[in-house]
Order: sequence, then C-alpha cells, then structure tokens
Amino acid sequence: MTTESEMFYARIASNVVALLMVVVSWRWRNVGRLLFVLLFLWASQVNLRTAIGNPAVYLDYAPLAYSSTYRDFILGTFARYITPIVCAIAVGQFGIAALVSLRGRAVQLGLAGAIVFLLAIVPLGVGSGFPATLTMALAAAILLRRRYEDTLWAPLRWLASRPVHRAHARP
Repeated sequence: MTTESEMFYARIASNVVALLMVVVSWRWRNVGRLLFVLLFLWASQVNLRTAIGNPAVYLDYAPLAYSSTYRDFILGTFARYITPIVCAIAVGQFGIAALVSLRGRAVQLGLAGAIVFLLAIVPLGVGSGFPATLTMALAAAILLRRRYEDTLWAPLRWLASRPVHRAHARP
C-alpha cells in the first residue's frame, strides 16, 4: 500500500503531466499524439502485468472511488473477474495507442477512445489520477479537432531513408 505522501506526490505529478499534455497538444500536435501513444502503451503494459501478477491490488481502488456504483462494481463482479476484465482493458488501451499513431480516421477513433476511457475512470477518484484524467481528456479533445495525413512514424521513415554522410571519416 502506498503512503499518503506518495499519493500526494503522485497526484501532483499526474496533474503536472496532464497540464503539459494540454499545452503540448495545443502547440505541437504530433508531440501531443506521441504523448498519448506513450501514455496508453505504458498503461496497457502496467495493467496487463498487474492483472496477471497481482490482480488483488485493483481492489484497493474501491475506497477511493467517488461513485458508490463503481465501488459496488469493484467489490462485486469485478472482484470475481479481475484478470480477464483488466486484460481486456489493457488490450483496449493498446488499441488506443496504436490508432493514435496511425493517420486519418484511425487517429480520430483512437482519440475518441482515449476521451471515453479517461472520462469513464473519473468516478474512480484519486485512484484514477483525478482531476488529471479530465485534463488529459481535454488534451485529447484538442488533438481530435485536427486532421492527420501522416502516421506518427512517417518522420522516422524519412530520417531512416536519408543517406549517411561520414564527414572526416578515418580509415
């Protein structure tokens, strides 16, 4: 179990990151996309590993939830099926990351999925990083309004295709 000071610093950090995501998404859309890809990839692997290795830890979220409906669900149905439910969530998080990294409508679908997911976990309260989840949903909404003609990885392909010049190479 985490201490109160650890929870305090985690809340501060998550809110700072969320605010940075809003600023970055507003100014540099592809960097904002990259942040969402990294966030959802990270969350996916953490949830997958935890669901398989230590699923009971998710029950610790019940007392943190703002909603009694969420609390009852966590301690009821969810408690009986933690691993399959969280593994399904992890697959969805991976799907969001993959879609946001693509182009066109796929990006819009991924960002919409991110918004839905982030808003859906708000009732978990501080266990979900609230209010950072609302701020991150705002960052995703900012990105959702834009068009994406290229994948997030297109600039990397361009860099990889450039010839390498070896200036001052010695034999």
